[in-house]
Amino acid sequence: MVWQKAKGLSVHVYRVTASGPFARDLGLRTQIQRAAVSVMSNIAEGFDRNSRAEFARFLAIARGSAGEVRSQVYLASELGYIDEATSRALLRECIEITRMLVGLRKRLGA
Repeated sequence: MVWQKAKGLSVHVYRVTASGPFARDLGLRTQIQRAAVSVMSNIAEGFDRNSRAEFARFLAIARGSAGEVRSQVYLASELGYIDEATSRALLRECIEITRMLVGLRKRLGA
């Protein structure tokens, strides 16, 4: 479930950054895209490690990437690259994913 949410965040980020002033800011655009993809990628990689400890470690990395996306959303909003509604939606997604990651790590005993 959390991987699907993370995939949705990645798609949302790619769509938001595909046009307008965000598309012209290569640095921020690339960074937020990479961070969003990192969330889902680390969940998948950790799961495929076949170790609870490794999975928990990769979930922690995914959580850090979700925090990075949140930070970049704040910057994009401040720069006027995204409107308030888009900013709120992206932040909600990041927060929900973070909560899910924390819950999953707790279930793993981490």
